[in-house]
Amino acid sequence: MGAKFLTCDVCSKKFSRKSHLKQHYGTHVNEKPFSCDICGKKFSWRNSLNSHYLTHKIEKPLPCDICNKQFSHKLSFLTHFRNHGKEKPYSCDICNKQFSQKGNLKVHLQTHTNDKAYSCDVCGKQFHRKSNLNVHFRTHTNEKPYSCDVCNNTFSQKGALNAHFRTHTNEKPFSCDVCGKEFSQKRHLKVHFWIHSNEKPFSCDVCNKQFSRKDWLNKHHRTHTKEKPFSCDVCNKQFSQKYDLNIHFRKHTNEKPFSCVICNKQFSLKCILNVHLRTHTNEKPYSCDVCNKAFSQRHCLNEHYRTHTNKKPYSCDVCNKQFSQKHHLYTHIRTHTNEKPYSCDVCNKRFSQKCTLNRHFLTHTNEKSYSCNVCNKRFSQKCDLFKHYRIHTNEKPYFCNVCNKKFSQKNTLNIHLRTHTNEKPFSCDVCKVRFSQKCTLNRHLRTHTNEKPYSCDVCNRQFSRTDKLNEHFRTHTNEKPYSCDVCNKQFSRKNKLNKHFHSHTNEKPNCFVSVAKKFMKNVI
Repeated sequence: MGAKFLTCDVCSKKFSRKSHLKQHYGTHVNEKPFSCDICGKKFSWRNSLNSHYLTHKIEKPLPCDICNKQFSHKLSFLTHFRNHGKEKPYSCDICNKQFSQKGNLKVHLQTHTNDKAYSCDVCGKQFHRKSNLNVHFRTHTNEKPYSCDVCNNTFSQKGALNAHFRTHTNEKPFSCDVCGKEFSQKRHLKVHFWIHSNEKPFSCDVCNKQFSRKDWLNKHHRTHTKEKPFSCDVCNKQFSQKYDLNIHFRKHTNEKPFSCVICNKQFSLKCILNVHLRTHTNEKPYSCDVCNKAFSQRHCLNEHYRTHTNKKPYSCDVCNKQFSQKHHLYTHIRTHTNEKPYSCDVCNKRFSQKCTLNRHFLTHTNEKSYSCNVCNKRFSQKCDLFKHYRIHTNEKPYFCNVCNKKFSQKNTLNIHLRTHTNEKPFSCDVCKVRFSQKCTLNRHLRTHTNEKPYSCDVCNRQFSRTDKLNEHFRTHTNEKPYSCDVCNKQFSRKNKLNKHFHSHTNEKPNCFVSVAKKFMKNVI
């Protein structure tokens, strides 16, 4: 006669003994009749209590011959030993995946049957294992029963505590068999191994994009659903990824957990710290395939590469002007909105760009840290020094595509190009006259306001333009920087030199120009 099996009414599991069925039934009613005399912890099975007792005795008589790790009972020792021999005696009958432990195989089989017997009473989420449900439930209770002995940081899972503790010990017990790279966490090793195998087992149902990790697939899927399940408790801003929420929250707390070991500067993100460290090491790992120019950041390389391709993917909705960089578009849009979000703390003057504010601030401090090796002229900014150098070298790297005229500065080229396009993007709010340059507009506006912001230090006479102040100042210094190439006669003003030069050529100056100059003189 065949053996009679006793079946559980709850889960239909079968047992050969009534005592085993009775003990098993206690797992459903959460009955735990066996308790530890030392710490009071309760168990539903006696053999589980016996295994627990060994944790108090700290007796581990079974050492591993390979790594010297010690174990309190034989089952744990045998399971561990398979990690060295890569032995996986348990295989799935459906997909042939192999496992080193029988319990892992049982959990894996539930992924095929989609059997999730345990569900959360709060949110209804279902799980294959009761232990996973218990861990999940702590997300509702915010319970973190495991704490680090070194820094007192708390965790909801023991595995997370163990992984964290390795940040203190710098232990990396998991190594790659292919390249030997070591990792502190097993899941990091598993993800790394897919680099060698190029395995991407998870694919998107919408666009068929493949991923090596399931969590990456879940994050990607939100780009299709536009789902943002994570929200900030302070400002209610929503995010599609928890990582982005954590980073955002540091704006409210002003938390900067990553600091530079060289200058102690602190950062909210590790990736920003890594970029900063390159300012000390001068490391530039990203190089251009066309001109070999190197960059410290990848996005700087991508932006630079567009100078070769002339690609301008960002366009203005107002005037359709195109830009190669996104932040250039944002800066340009402010010319339409007249937005000036940056203000000077000293004089309250406002600017549309932060770099312009920084440049302006130096006019208050009068700090000039950069000097020319040729003429010792000093500059407040390094870029101004480089521009100045071209006066000595006569370098003109920017040329016009229409007339091939060359320029030493890019902004001068841009202004020149408007002579071909007849573009005048700057207009006067008072009389609607348009100008090709902003500085010309500012100069024109003073004809309406009668503002004369530049004054002579000697006689206090005021001027609306700096060039007119400089010309006037020469009447005090008697400086004459302009000389005639024919007779070497010197002049304090360039227009006087031009007028004098006609006496040698017997050429009459243009009447219209003379009248225009007189008109401008009266206006000034």
